[in-house]
Amino acid sequence: MDLTPHIEKFRRRFAEVESLLSDARVFDNPQNAQELSREYARLKELVAGGAAYLKALADLNENRAMLKTETAESELALMAKEEIARLEADEKRLAQQIQFGLVPPDPTDSRNTIIEIRAGAGGNESALFAADLYRMYCRYAEARGWKIETMDSNPSDLGGFKEIIFTVTGADVFKRMKYESGVHRVQRVPATEAQGRIHTSTATVAVLPEAQEVDVEIKPDEIEINVCRASGKGGQCVNTTDSAVQIIHKPTGLIVRCADQRSQQKNKIQALRVLRSRLLDRKVAEENAKYAAHRKDQVGTGERSEKIRTYNFPQNRVTDHRIEVTLYNLANFIEGDLDPLIEPLMTHDLEERLQALNS
Repeated sequence: MDLTPHIEKFRRRFAEVESLLSDARVFDNPQNAQELSREYARLKELVAGGAAYLKALADLNENRAMLKTETAESELALMAKEEIARLEADEKRLAQQIQFGLVPPDPTDSRNTIIEIRAGAGGNESALFAADLYRMYCRYAEARGWKIETMDSNPSDLGGFKEIIFTVTGADVFKRMKYESGVHRVQRVPATEAQGRIHTSTATVAVLPEAQEVDVEIKPDEIEINVCRASGKGGQCVNTTDSAVQIIHKPTGLIVRCADQRSQQKNKIQALRVLRSRLLDRKVAEENAKYAAHRKDQVGTGERSEKIRTYNFPQNRVTDHRIEVTLYNLANFIEGDLDPLIEPLMTHDLEERLQALNS
């Protein structure tokens, strides 16, 4: 595949975006300026990768030509062979980077994210596993410099969560976290198991890009808002005032409840954020359903009915079933070292999208 025309296209568009950003008037529209800034950063990386690719290609041709003129065992021939091996690896890596650049970026990748974790099969052990997942994502977010804010939670008796909803804000949150949507399965000996038997439990994770008002319109007559007193552990202001907010979306029957803020108004704003994101997720799912044959081949599309990952504690093993990758470092993974699985998932997703683009 001749990548030179694509590299030139990146260069031209990079110059255009650079020129646009040099005009102060572009910042009169903050959203447009932000989108251009993201495109500028992406194109800058692609242009640099393109230049490195062309140089590697030229050096590779030069060394191959040198090898033809030298005797097989000469010092120059041996050096050329070493350089050719290194340059071929560089060429392959850089070519893949440029090809991935041909895939249009998902506009939701840079958005903040709402994550919902719910206990599934397994009773108290499932709730404890939901708490472990929440802690795992908190550690991962901390390592990447992201910020987490709890929106609502329903603790279980033994310290787990029947449900917890939280936001994650930072750079490229949804781009990395969207692959966590689905059913997570844990195999381990519960703390309450007296005979040491291994139990299997599940928890579901829903990862939603935070919707903007322009994405989803919520009409006042479509929602019913109820307020009530917050329950569970909390400060005296939380538990003695009618601060919890529940919103029912009449057309879909979706119910959202937020109670973690002391202010009723803040809980209402948080609940609307969750509702808007759930409606956007439903809207996207309906659009994707039109292309079901193509969709089932993709990774990270949010099919929550299927088991995506197994956490086996006795074997210190974590397996992602979508890409059939197994790691034997569950102890580190559950502490937030998620990139050894997230990176291959991102690469696989790009490969599938590139294949669909070329088909």
